[in-house]
Amino acid sequence: MTPVADRAATRQRRQRLAAVKEAVRDLNIQLALLNRRFGGRVELRDVDWTCLDLINRHGPLAPTALARRAGLHPATLTGILDRLQKAGWIVRERDPESTDRRAVTIRAVRERNSELFEVLAGMNTRMDDVCARYSDAELEVITDFLRRTGTAGQESADELAEG
Repeated sequence: MTPVADRAATRQRRQRLAAVKEAVRDLNIQLALLNRRFGGRVELRDVDWTCLDLINRHGPLAPTALARRAGLHPATLTGILDRLQKAGWIVRERDPESTDRRAVTIRAVRERNSELFEVLAGMNTRMDDVCARYSDAELEVITDFLRRTGTAGQESADELAEG
């Protein structure tokens, strides 16, 4: 490759990288708006919905494990769990495997998930339509990219929490 072609290729690569970062920022904004509107429909604050989603996906969880995953102070989490429990989204149960009788596990009330799925049905249908346009190999690349992006976000959030 000639020096001129090499510079042009480098410039195009930078432009593509900038476009990817811009698209991720746009996605973040749109998902934040969706989550806010979704939360309004099911009467959950953004942080409450985040915690409920984590419990649904990774639970049952101990409060300390949930606080770590959500990046929240345990005292903050207590208020969130109180709201979720009062609204019937979660239950706190004694941890039968713990020697500490105060230890609890948080479990989502799975029977309520149909309410969540109903509100998210439009997005799920749209995602099915978007994914239908890609081959299995392309979906694997997209999945890999999104997982790596999620990991980068988690590592960056952890870094900010430390400093």
